Amino acid sequence: MALAFPEIDPIIFSVGPLSVRWYGMMYLIGFACAMFLANRQAQKSQGAWTKDQVSDLLFYGMLGVILGGRVGYVLFYQFSYFLENPLYLFRIDQGGMSFHGGVIGVSLAVMWFAKTRKKALLAVGDFVAPLVPLGLLAGRIGNFINGELWGRTTDVSWGIIFPGAGPIARHPSQLYEALLEGLVLFLILQWFIKKPRPAGSVAGVFLLGYGSFRFIVEYFREPDAHLGLFAGVISMGQILSTPMIFAGIGFLIWAYRSNQKTVLN
Repeated sequence: MALAFPEIDPIIFSVGPLSVRWYGMMYLIGFACAMFLANRQAQKSQGAWTKDQVSDLLFYGMLGVILGGRVGYVLFYQFSYFLENPLYLFRIDQGGMSFHGGVIGVSLAVMWFAKTRKKALLAVGDFVAPLVPLGLLAGRIGNFINGELWGRTTDVSWGIIFPGAGPIARHPSQLYEALLEGLVLFLILQWFIKKPRPAGSVAGVFLLGYGSFRFIVEYFREPDAHLGLFAGVISMGQILSTPMIFAGIGFLIWAYRSNQKTVLN
C-alpha cells in the first residue's frame, strides 16, 4: 500500500508570460515570517534593535540566502559540471539551492552587518537564529509541492509514489525535514529565548539542532544520483551537517563558560 502524490500544480497562477509558482511563494512566506519574528524581537529588546536595523539585517540576510544558497549548491553538488560549464552558476532558472550554502551566505551577511553597525557579532547571530526555522518549514513544503528531493524507497504505510521517482513508494522526506528542521526547531528556539541566555548560545542551539535533524533525515532522503553515498555510508548532506553539529556544541560550551548574557526579548 502506498499513497499517491497529490496533484498540485506548481504554478499558482499566470499573467501572460509571467507565472507565480508555489516554490517562490514559499520563499516569500519564509521571509515574511522572518520579518514578523524579527520585528517582534526588536520591540521586546528595550531599544537594542530598531526597525531600520531589522530591515537592513533582513535585506543582507536575504542576499546571503539567495547568493550563498546558489553558490553552495553549485560548489557542493554540481562542482564537476560547473568546471565544464562555469555559466551554470548563473542558471538559476534550472533550479538548485543549498541550505548549507545559504548558512555560509547568511553568516557572512551577519558578520558584515555586525561590523558596519558596530554590534556584537554573537548578539546578531543570536538575533538571527530564531528567524530561520519557519523559513525552512515553508521551503521544505515547497520542495514537497514540486515533487523534488524525495526520500528513499520504503514499505511504510505513509510512503508516497512521487512522479518521476519510479513506481515504488518513497519516504516523504521533505515533510520530515519540514517537521524537524522547521516546526520542532522553531519551538525549541522559541522556548530557549524566553530567558536571557549566554551570548552565542542561541546560535549554538540552532546549529546543533539543524545539523542533528538534517543528519538524521538524510538516512531517509534519497542521495543525489550523481553523488550517491560516500564510502557507501554517508551522504553529502551529512558531510555538510557534521561541521554544524560540532560548531553548535562549540558555541554552547564557549557561551556557558564565558557566561556573557544576551537579551533577545
